[in-house]
Amino acid sequence: MFQDKVVMITGAASGFGAMAAQRFAAQGAKLGLSDIHGDQLAEVVESLQSQGVEVVSDVVDVAEEAQVAAHVARIAQTFRALDVGINNAGIGHDVRPLQFLSVDDFDLMMNVNAKGVFLCMKYQIPLMQQAGAGAILNVASAAGLVGAGQLSLYAAAKHAVVGMTKAAADENATRGIRVNALCPSFSATPMVDEMAETVGERAGLSREDAMTHISSRVPMGRVSQPEEVVQAMLWINAPENSFMTGQAIAIDGGLTAV
Repeated sequence: MFQDKVVMITGAASGFGAMAAQRFAAQGAKLGLSDIHGDQLAEVVESLQSQGVEVVSDVVDVAEEAQVAAHVARIAQTFRALDVGINNAGIGHDVRPLQFLSVDDFDLMMNVNAKGVFLCMKYQIPLMQQAGAGAILNVASAAGLVGAGQLSLYAAAKHAVVGMTKAAADENATRGIRVNALCPSFSATPMVDEMAETVGERAGLSREDAMTHISSRVPMGRVSQPEEVVQAMLWINAPENSFMTGQAIAIDGGLTAV
């Protein structure tokens, strides 16, 4: 499905990003990978290259324009194309009510989770416009579709991602470029593991009991497995899925349905 397609993935050192790299590579893609965690990224890249996958990688802080611009340029120079951009890099914040969060918390959430997506699209879109084709998937969150108590700043940044996605989709709909957002809820990733530990410590619960508490908010009664979210990434960006753009697709076990 993605044979010889060039796929850029941010936040590729762990979680959804690392698994997406493996899954796109398995379908023949060439990869441009980045993450702020260089050692973990190197492990992912080494594993892929040992399988014969063509990979360009850089340590990138997506909140820094020069780093994003240089990474996208390097992908384009190496592969002479950019077919798919998966803007996945993101971070969470401490689980607590809004009034107990700081201006620094706000700035960090917006810089990484919102500005990071903006910067990636800013440099991906011109390359795709030149080619007359492309697909961009911004990883938002179920918290970008509904209110998320105790995660107000994360929710604000992810709402911004959904808004930018819809605007960019509108701007590029006649240029052969599709832009969508993926909105997962809780998943078995390092970010949710960290949240469970924090919730557990404050409530005097084990990590397992805290995860059960978190899962109780989901109608299916569980968190997702990363594979379930990454499978949606493949489907959304598939060339055959040619009439979907401007959508915020929830993979959330029914969380946003109630």
